[in-house]
Amino acid sequence: MPSTPQTDTPEPVTPRAAATIMLLRDEPGFEVLMVKRHHQIDFASGALVFPGGKSHAGDHDQAWRDWTIGWDDHDADQRGLRIAAIREVFEEAGILLARHSDGRSIGGEACPMEVRKAVDAGETAFLDVVRDLDAKLDLGALTVFAHWVTPQWMPKRFDTWFYTAKAPDDQLAACDGHETVDAEWIAPSEAVRLALTGEKNVIFPTRMNLQLLAEAADAGDAVVRAGARTIVTVQPKLLEKDGSRFLVLPLDAGYGDVAEPMAAPAPAGAA
Repeated sequence: MPSTPQTDTPEPVTPRAAATIMLLRDEPGFEVLMVKRHHQIDFASGALVFPGGKSHAGDHDQAWRDWTIGWDDHDADQRGLRIAAIREVFEEAGILLARHSDGRSIGGEACPMEVRKAVDAGETAFLDVVRDLDAKLDLGALTVFAHWVTPQWMPKRFDTWFYTAKAPDDQLAACDGHETVDAEWIAPSEAVRLALTGEKNVIFPTRMNLQLLAEAADAGDAVVRAGARTIVTVQPKLLEKDGSRFLVLPLDAGYGDVAEPMAAPAPAGAA
């Protein structure tokens, strides 16, 4: 990942739509679910991230209308992004933010690992999995937390929506072993500490959102804060000062006065 702008690129790369979920719980303490990316993955390899990834065409299938809760509460873009976020956390961590059509919780293991892997590989449509479970994705369970767009000079760009949601009490997280090699619940403040000390590889957008998340007292407070916050699109800008380069964020985005040295992990915008 380059640490300086690519001045020889005539036109910025169009960012790809992506979505990620900050799943929260309060027992045994206020924690967020994070996964470790496989070292052979081309984006953020080896990094500790929130489950998430790129939006796919199937996430925008109009047939989802009958297999979602809260379809009419969101516009077309947000429907697809929320479905993408729910699909990604299902693939990577095995948690399904959905309920059976009769209102019952999913409970236990939503699907066997081979089903998750088939969805990830594109061999099975996520919509078919949800239909077979007689379930409906809960789009309203997600609250927008942040919106980041990768800087224009980066060769890979993402237009990423961060969501937060309370994790189901009766489902267990398990990494897929392919894109992710570990899944752990961790206090946001502890994740920030590990990132700052270098004990964990945490990319810039993830760390910034962990710091914002750590301001909350618990999962409910985090969701309420996110719902009350005005979402400002964050596209880091480059600032040169005294011979050094820094990444700066909009002051009204809620992260404070941030000037990140370019020697630190540069933002990629997804997860």
